[in-house]
Amino acid sequence: MSGKHASPPPYPSLPRTGVDVHAHLDGPRFKEDLEAVLERAFAAGLAQIIQVFLSPLAWAEGRAVFAAHPEVYFTLGVHPTEAQNYGPDTESGIREAVKKDSRIRALGEIGLDYYWKDCPPPLQKEVFVKQLRLARSLDLPLVIHCREAEADALNILESEGFVDYPLLWHCFGGDENFARRILDKGWQMSIPGPVTYPANRTLRAAVASAPLDRLCTETDCPYLAPQPVRGKRNEPAHTAWVIAAMAAARSMSVQDLWTICGDNARRFFAIA
Repeated sequence: MSGKHASPPPYPSLPRTGVDVHAHLDGPRFKEDLEAVLERAFAAGLAQIIQVFLSPLAWAEGRAVFAAHPEVYFTLGVHPTEAQNYGPDTESGIREAVKKDSRIRALGEIGLDYYWKDCPPPLQKEVFVKQLRLARSLDLPLVIHCREAEADALNILESEGFVDYPLLWHCFGGDENFARRILDKGWQMSIPGPVTYPANRTLRAAVASAPLDRLCTETDCPYLAPQPVRGKRNEPAHTAWVIAAMAAARSMSVQDLWTICGDNARRFFAIA
């Protein structure tokens, strides 16, 4: 009998100490069953979820959905592929939102993305620098998005003085050498679902070599579902499979790594 339609394996048994540091739960793919998604997340062992808003308007329209869930915290920033929409009103909107909402714990996701051709690189760089300076003025940590633009992103971050600044490299997918470049600058890295893909040995090697206090877990849901549900909608509960792959790569207890990564995230986002 083919395993093509087999049910996914159960989640590992985890304490409620984990954090999904990057989720997009305000989109249409969660409109019908968000409460059930959150219930599954907390049952799977998540203590907190970081919801990413990609504009002041998205924050204004979406934050009320999470009013009954204080375990959900926010980041706010303009994605590089939307840099053409960034202007003075956007910047003032971010400032106002941060002033009003204590659940906004970081600026992001911001950065550079040369994979998609929605926005020219020079404009992406200009807006990236503006948001970096905004984060510094607001004294907020950074959540960085970088795709096929590593050299430019690192050069900008270094030239703007963000070495040893609280910074989380979202959706890390590189090898040990690139991990070392990030970690040597005092930054954190967040590991997504592709760490579970059988062919992704380089990412598992990077996880195995990283200091324990620099690792976090994420889904980037609804994208990048882990291997047991690959190709389907991702959701925060699936971080349980992410941590299982990470723990196997490090030959350590899944439960211990889950709590360690959760504690790292709580420190980064200043969550009690």
